[in-house]
Amino acid sequence: MRLAILSRGPRLYSTRRLVEEARKRDCDVAVLDPLQFSLMIADDGVQILHKGERFIHDAVLPRIGHSITRHGVALIRQFEQLGIYTSNSSSGIIQSRDKLRASQILAKNKINIPRTAYVRDLRDVEKAIDEVGGLPVVIKVTQGTQGDGVFLRHTLRESRHLVEALLLTKKAVLIQEYIAESHGKDIRVLVVGDKVVASMRRKSRGREFRSNYHLNGIIEKVDLPLEYEELAKRAARVLGLKVAGVDLLEGADGPLVLEVNSSPGLEGIEKASNVNVAAHIIEFIIEDHIFTDVDMAQVMRTQPGQGALSLHLRNHPRLIGCAIGDIFPRNDKSIPVFALSRDKKLEWNPEPHTQLRFDDVMIFYGETRALRSALKKVTYSNLPRQNENIPQDDSTSI
Repeated sequence: MRLAILSRGPRLYSTRRLVEEARKRDCDVAVLDPLQFSLMIADDGVQILHKGERFIHDAVLPRIGHSITRHGVALIRQFEQLGIYTSNSSSGIIQSRDKLRASQILAKNKINIPRTAYVRDLRDVEKAIDEVGGLPVVIKVTQGTQGDGVFLRHTLRESRHLVEALLLTKKAVLIQEYIAESHGKDIRVLVVGDKVVASMRRKSRGREFRSNYHLNGIIEKVDLPLEYEELAKRAARVLGLKVAGVDLLEGADGPLVLEVNSSPGLEGIEKASNVNVAAHIIEFIIEDHIFTDVDMAQVMRTQPGQGALSLHLRNHPRLIGCAIGDIFPRNDKSIPVFALSRDKKLEWNPEPHTQLRFDDVMIFYGETRALRSALKKVTYSNLPRQNENIPQDDSTSI
């Protein structure tokens, strides 16, 4: 396998370790600077050049720094257009880098996070603080790394002054719930594919409340409870990352996702866990690179009239409690393919006797105009419920 590691720092610990493990497995590996690529786009196709030469590698492992996110994501999108494997997708990187966007996606998928407010006006600061649980609060910018742009404030006056200063510098500001029981510590979980390969607890020193390793924090091995492991895997998955560092807070009511990193550092977690994380990443890419993820929405847009639609049952209460077979008979060819998203699982072509619940999401693929017509008839139909007393389910999954 010919592997390209996109990194501006070939001497960095993480990059060196990945190169070492790739060479041990007979990979033809090269460290390429993302800023030395040129992208060619025309109606007859796209090309990627590195230092004037055609890109010839089979797989890409992106280690894109925050300062070049925009260019790095554009480059990865070009790889995706050419069907070249990348261990993390462009959408996964851009979603995880934006703390507001990441919080929105995680919350939508019922993944526990600290309560968060996005503030654009000083007049909303006091209300935002109340909404997230009161003082003290964590104030952060939506774009930042290694603890940069994260502050703890104990008074309303301090909070207002900080928010004002950040807004004046054109920063997007989040006010976030302070999790007291996790002050100065968190758990970093390294997810590769659908597995947790390593974890560590990070603790701050002195009066510093941020626990980042690069801020001279203390690292130690941790026995990760199954609940934490499952939460970390789900967080990485819903953000579209195959290789991710997931930061968890230890709340009184269970773990919460603080942040998800698409280019996690390996030095601290390898030392604390005594796990060869770099080897896990390389072995995963060797096995996974023969497959390329498909964006179904993008594929369907290339075919005129084709698309995907969804019905959120919470928006159609008259259908809750109905059996699927009564709404969509198997002999009705106007809706050829659909899936049911429920309880964090996706079930294709669900059984006709399955009764619909409050938080179910039904997903349909096919000819868009026909789908819209068929679904419109269903949502306005006068179907009787099979059971008026079916309990509403609080879980959801995308």
